[in-house]
Amino acid sequence: MRMYTCNWRSSMWRHICLTAEFALLNLRPTFGISHDAGRQHARSSSHHNSNIHGSALQLSLVSKRLRSRAALLDNKMQGLIATASSRIVLAMFLLGLAAGAAAADGRRRHVSSSPDEPCKKMTLYYHDILYNGVNNSANATAAPATKPTALSTVINPNGTYFGMLVVFDDPVTVGKALPVAGEEPAARAQGFYFYNMKETTSAWFAFTLVFNSTESKGTLNLMGADLMDEKTRDFSVVGGTGDFFMARGVATIRTDVIEGFYYFRLQMDIKLYECYV
Repeated sequence: MRMYTCNWRSSMWRHICLTAEFALLNLRPTFGISHDAGRQHARSSSHHNSNIHGSALQLSLVSKRLRSRAALLDNKMQGLIATASSRIVLAMFLLGLAAGAAAADGRRRHVSSSPDEPCKKMTLYYHDILYNGVNNSANATAAPATKPTALSTVINPNGTYFGMLVVFDDPVTVGKALPVAGEEPAARAQGFYFYNMKETTSAWFAFTLVFNSTESKGTLNLMGADLMDEKTRDFSVVGGTGDFFMARGVATIRTDVIEGFYYFRLQMDIKLYECYV
């Protein structure tokens, strides 16, 4: 009669079970079938008891070996599972990179190989008309949100406007002239700048160019330091939407006109070096 039944579905554990069953069957005492088998068994009871003790010891050793082998196989399986999981994660990561580099809404990513060969470039003019608090509310497109701090006149008696924050919704044009009544600008610059140096006049800009014309639709995000003592300074183009989806590049800024404290015009030469086309 079989002592155990191996019903394991897993081939690995079924193999272990069959090995144990085979060992147990080999360890069972064998008895003769002749007519004097009973007398032989009575005469050798002491020897038989010692055989049973030895069989139990062998069974214990076999059991320990089987448990050791099962633990080793279990460790190997866990290692294989961990390796497979890491490979799946790596494959998903690579697929994500491939998807990012592939087409987005039917467009493909293009990265320029030279600073002299941008994938797209344009020249625009930024017009800032600061509200004077008296009589230009109809035309003003920017207004101070905070006043300069006391530090603005500590070093420079003329004042550097240090700490003053200005928010704006300024028109941006292709030519230098301001849009006439009823004329839509090429884009609008919406954001803020604040004066951030107490020794001299300098500002930091962060804004979005919003395009909504027949030529272009979408946005470009720009930010950077406007070091006004420098002839040119660069703003970073850090992203975009629409026609400028995921665009990156540089906008070189030049002060084109300053008229007192309430109007200035900046020339922006924008070069994009990463485009989806």
